[in-house]
Amino acid sequence: MAYRRKTRAWSLALCASTVLAFSGSGAQAADQFKQAADGASIECAVSARELTRFALVDDQFASVAKISTGTPYNDFAVTNEPLRGDIYVSVPETFAARSISFFATTKKGFVYKVSCQVEPVPAVQVFITNPAIATNKAAGWERETPLETSAVRLIQAMANDRTVDGFEVRQSSALPARVGDLEVQLIADYRGSALAGRVIRLANRGRKPLTLAEADLASSQTLAISIAQPTLQSGESTVAFIVGSNGGLGHD
Repeated sequence: MAYRRKTRAWSLALCASTVLAFSGSGAQAADQFKQAADGASIECAVSARELTRFALVDDQFASVAKISTGTPYNDFAVTNEPLRGDIYVSVPETFAARSISFFATTKKGFVYKVSCQVEPVPAVQVFITNPAIATNKAAGWERETPLETSAVRLIQAMANDRTVDGFEVRQSSALPARVGDLEVQLIADYRGSALAGRVIRLANRGRKPLTLAEADLASSQTLAISIAQPTLQSGESTVAFIVGSNGGLGHD
């Protein structure tokens, strides 16, 4: 597998991949995924009859502050689970209000305001991610080696379908695009602090052999690139791994 820095312009084939849209796989109705910065307000739905679990990604709840009504039959309860640092909210059947709210402080020093509607739904899980935590983890991973070496490490991780600390990985189910005999399909997108990577499927839909050059897939922002199988016979496909600066590869 070869890795080289490229500075030539994008080919039509790779430009076609930039129009491929991400199609997220919807989470189950009972699971809610929220992103929030320090001090932000988080809106969600809690179960009116069963438990609602709040879990922080790469963090833990330290304390919860709420106003008590003084009447247990018309107040919601919050339990802090010490092992994982999650909190569980329960609402009694006699609870009259249509919403609940509280402030939560995390062990990493973040504070969130949580405002939730009380809904007649089964047990709920709310997963909260703070982008600053992921960015710090990604930056730490990227600082371990020089930038171009980190780019090679990211290609190796993508080639082996591994996750990378702090990197957001999005799988794409978008339809492929055609440019001449070449079919291009974005498979996955990796986003870190300074680096971004793409996994792209390339297929030869023509009748003649097709040779793919790294220069055809590289832009001025590309730091490392690898094509698993550069020469494709008719009907054959391969994958390419491309790493550049975050923002330089663009967002779909």
